[in-house]
Amino acid sequence: MNDSNRDLLVLSSTDHLTEEEMDRQVLLLNKLLYEIETWNTFNTVNEIININRHKIIRKPHLVEKELREKRIKPFVFTCNKN
Repeated sequence: MNDSNRDLLVLSSTDHLTEEEMDRQVLLLNKLLYEIETWNTFNTVNEIININRHKIIRKPHLVEKELREKRIKPFVFTCNKN
């Protein structure tokens, strides 16, 4: 697993967690995010809107292909499907 450093803001409505319990919760959250934050997931939940060609690309492998392009194209946007 990649132990990348990240800043997480964890808000809790209770003060009954000890520091060890809070550290454990942050560790579990970090593991969860590591598993979810993949190219496959990113490509599935986003789409490419190409204004130049009047196209919306939704297929994950084509989204990845567009995002890996070396040249930045004007009026091509990445949009979350949410």
